[in-house]
Amino acid sequence: MSRPQRQLRSEAGSAAAEFVLVSVLVLAIFLGVVQVALAVHVRSLAIDAAAEGARVAARADRGLADGAARTRALLADTLTGAYARDVTAGRTTSGGVAVTEVTVRAPLPVVGLLGPGGVLTVRGHALEEQ
Repeated sequence: MSRPQRQLRSEAGSAAAEFVLVSVLVLAIFLGVVQVALAVHVRSLAIDAAAEGARVAARADRGLADGAARTRALLADTLTGAYARDVTAGRTTSGGVAVTEVTVRAPLPVVGLLGPGGVLTVRGHALEEQ
């Protein structure tokens, strides 16, 4: 046997092994990107719902319960009811100005069994009308 034939036989099957190793790495990176994109999307929707709820609650003809209800409705419509369970509204001051604050605590979305656990907390603020 000549030397090139021995070299070809010793590398037989290496392409399949390399493909498997690279595929696992690419899949892990892809799932990580999907996980981050989903978490950022949910966070963005929760911030928007909290801000809208704060604007409703800050109106002179509305109350805190109206703002919390609006936030829950937006979260239930855009995500699911699980994200609308823990919504609170209150009044506070910021820089000496009265503001309404709506806080949303929602679970972090997880892709598969591996991923970050925990709670996402966002707040929306609006100046109170007199």
